[in-house]
Amino acid sequence: MQDQENQAVPNPQADAAAPAEPTLEEQLASTEARLAEMHDAFMRAKADGENIRRRAQEDVAKAHKFAVESFAEAMVPVKDSLETALTVEAPTIESLKEGVELTLKQLHAAFERNRLVEVLPVQGEKLDPMKHQAVAVVPAEQEANTIVSVLQKGYMIADRLLRPAIVTTAQAK
Repeated sequence: MQDQENQAVPNPQADAAAPAEPTLEEQLASTEARLAEMHDAFMRAKADGENIRRRAQEDVAKAHKFAVESFAEAMVPVKDSLETALTVEAPTIESLKEGVELTLKQLHAAFERNRLVEVLPVQGEKLDPMKHQAVAVVPAEQEANTIVSVLQKGYMIADRLLRPAIVTTAQAK
């Protein structure tokens, strides 16, 4: 009988030492709380990603819309100079020439500010199909596939070819 009494009496020290296992309801509530936190974090991250994508699209659209703004600002004085030249009552050849030279200087400055560079090959330079367009091959006393004459300058914007230089090249002997 004594064995039965020892088993029936709970030991308070043994209960305090062993951690109480959470019930299924507590585990479910804890898991649902973590799920709600994760869902909230996911939705915030998704919204942030969409906001970043939308802002990037707006920035690209603005860049396209205003890409020419700097060049346009540089060209306005050139237009003003040309219009002023047309309003002169009695222009002389010398005044017209001086006005055109000053306007050309303004245009060169506008090109420089906007990284628009001339492609002007010299006679004897090797033909570069990335910068030059040969429209004729002529007999010449120089190495084949070298430039004989430039018919029209080319232009580059930064490192991108805008228009190739139109050239004639030397014929192979």
